[in-house]
Amino acid sequence: MYRVQTESGEALAEVSGKMRHLAVHREDYPAVGDWVVVSVREEEQRATIHAVLPRKSKFSRKVAGQVTEEQIVATNVDTVFLVTALNLDFNVRRIERYLVLAWESGANPVIILSKADLCEDTEALAAEVAAVAVSVPIHIISSAVNRGLEELAAYVAPGQTVALLGSSGVGKSTLVNRIYGKEILVTGDIREGDDKGKHTTTHRELITLPGGGILIDTPGMRELQLWDASEGLSTSFQDIEEFAQQCYFQDCKHENEPKCAVKGALEDGTLPQERFNNYVKLQKELAYLARKEDKGLQAAEKAKWKKIHQSLKSQINR
Repeated sequence: MYRVQTESGEALAEVSGKMRHLAVHREDYPAVGDWVVVSVREEEQRATIHAVLPRKSKFSRKVAGQVTEEQIVATNVDTVFLVTALNLDFNVRRIERYLVLAWESGANPVIILSKADLCEDTEALAAEVAAVAVSVPIHIISSAVNRGLEELAAYVAPGQTVALLGSSGVGKSTLVNRIYGKEILVTGDIREGDDKGKHTTTHRELITLPGGGILIDTPGMRELQLWDASEGLSTSFQDIEEFAQQCYFQDCKHENEPKCAVKGALEDGTLPQERFNNYVKLQKELAYLARKEDKGLQAAEKAKWKKIHQSLKSQINR
């Protein structure tokens, strides 16, 4: 079941039988943020979804668990707020991972460093983020003391859609409430002891703002597995790829080869070792996922043709 916003208000909807029959992958079904073709039964407040219109952007990740399948987090997003709390859960490597998928989605990433009231040196942590997020806007905020919130208004102007992504407890739901102007989402405190968040948002939700903008709130995603993000990786780690272009050998592995510009940058401190290690880790993750996805695509293609053959047989038998 889906909840759709129509001219006549909200309605509960389900996909048509034809659409379900033709769907091969999860991406063939509607996702939060999609524009869809519907027939509405106003008296019942119900609707049937017949098609999904082309998406201008798509933020995806691999589904949790062992299954190699895409999960679409949000679509048709203009800006992605990557929300990270400035407390003990602060993690630059996780920000790098979020940036890879944000760039791949087609939306513009904006980094929101929340809970500034819990941090003694916000500028130092912001500088760490700026070092790995070149040319990405960074905003330091605190919903508790209303710091920096007015700077976010431009992103949620009329006709603009913003998706909020981040781990549990970083303050996404609280931020939505502040932007909306009243308490519309349930919020939770961080856990005592480890400073990590509790799950309060359990599903993705599209929220229409009084001023005409749209917010998409998402559940906390501490483990964010990549999905088809090779271009996003190149954009996020452009500094490393520029060093790699200066290597003597075009197929340099940056291990034992002579005249390796990447190794040189690591040795003189121009390139932090932790950043390079994360880059290699994400590269391997994408390569492994691609190998598994090839097998999955073959199985999906086989299933698609099986459906077609069954449909043809049914028509012939009639």
